[in-house]
Amino acid sequence: MRMNAKFGPAGNAENFPYKSSADAPRWLREIGLDCYEYQCGKGIHVGEDTARKVGEAAAEQGIALSLHAPYFINLANPDSEALKKTAGYITGACLVAGWMGARRVVIHSGALMGRTRQEALGIAKASLKEVLTACDDAGFGGIALCPETMGKINQLGNLDEVLELCTLDSRLIPCIDFGHLYARSLGIEQGEEAMERMLDRVAEVLGEERASRFHSHFSHIEFTAKGGEKCHRTFADDGGYGPDWMPLAAQIARRGWSPTFICESAGTQAEDALTMKRIYRDYMRESVCAAV
Repeated sequence: MRMNAKFGPAGNAENFPYKSSADAPRWLREIGLDCYEYQCGKGIHVGEDTARKVGEAAAEQGIALSLHAPYFINLANPDSEALKKTAGYITGACLVAGWMGARRVVIHSGALMGRTRQEALGIAKASLKEVLTACDDAGFGGIALCPETMGKINQLGNLDEVLELCTLDSRLIPCIDFGHLYARSLGIEQGEEAMERMLDRVAEVLGEERASRFHSHFSHIEFTAKGGEKCHRTFADDGGYGPDWMPLAAQIARRGWSPTFICESAGTQAEDALTMKRIYRDYMRESVCAAV
């Protein structure tokens, strides 16, 4: 059976007409979107009352919720005190997610800190095991953690590294940021062949069922030749920023997968999420017609 992908913004776009995020689910449903990622990237500064109001509104409107944990998480830091802080940031994010009824929490993998990629990955895997235990002990075992692919070259978090982290536990769902992968590859990872290859790789490592419901961030990204990701752009920006959404939309439609796509465009994330959904639905109609 074919399932539908979900589309929504990261946080509130510039054209969000209300003051409170508790009004976001109703607005998103009115304009035709399906999901919403609450942003705690700069720290967890939301109270229980607000979180529960966002969750109640989302449940009423049928909007799926996820939450982005603080950006300063670093699973690749071997220091025991740093690991305690990382576990605290993640369990704190899960607490808020639980208040909201969000079932997914996006986490960063960390920085290399002068180590080889393999050394950093080994540290991150050991750290993530401890984080999972901490989440279980705190009663958050039902919330999926989503390690994210990262955009800067000196960060841990290329596609294979994130997939290897996700092999540690079946509850882990990759957050594949196609803009980040495009930026860290200096513009190489885009187009039909690249999208097909990357999605095939996800299915190869995690199996078709878990691959089909991956989490994703998408936006156009500007990058530099030395560092990778520089900044997020919008679909309307001139300058040839990528990646191109259409090859990915076509691949998802053909496979009948049901991932969650969170648009991270710089200020136009709701508008651009609607564009993504429209293009995806066009490909879905073509795919259904071809199958008849």
